[in-house]
Amino acid sequence: MDFSAYLIPLLLAFVAIFGVSRRVDVYSALSQGAEEGLRILLRILPALVGLLTAVHMLRASGATEVLESALAPVLLRLGIPPETAALLVIRPVSGSGALAIGSELMAAHGPDSYIGRVTAVMLGSTETTFYTIAVYFGSAGIRRTRYAIPAALAADLAGFMAAAFAVRLLFGAG
Repeated sequence: MDFSAYLIPLLLAFVAIFGVSRRVDVYSALSQGAEEGLRILLRILPALVGLLTAVHMLRASGATEVLESALAPVLLRLGIPPETAALLVIRPVSGSGALAIGSELMAAHGPDSYIGRVTAVMLGSTETTFYTIAVYFGSAGIRRTRYAIPAALAADLAGFMAAAFAVRLLFGAG
């Protein structure tokens, strides 16, 4: 008997029983939460579609390769492998695009290579900044992000640099 198959039904039953014991109309609360979730989805959907379209256009046009060659000298000075330039550009915009680029990098260089390890750590230590800001700020109705985007992008850069440093420190370069 596999307990994990029963985990979600048991959790839902526990929540329903707990709600009923507190005299909460569980069905109304569930319906109201679903309705609110759909309203939030309708508010943020245009921004998400725009972001995903932009990512696809960048990859299809070859702009990521041009950026890689343009950013190579700067990335080398920061200690980041230039082969990961496309990942650095796409990661703040799209998680699925970043995973696709990460898969390509690992297929080309190997998952146990320096570039493969740096790629894996970068994917795990950075965020899809614009997606996250669009979701959270959009759901809260915030129009002006002020310093949130520059601060988040600076944190992403620090994460990219720390990922390359950590892999170099623990596994050596190349």
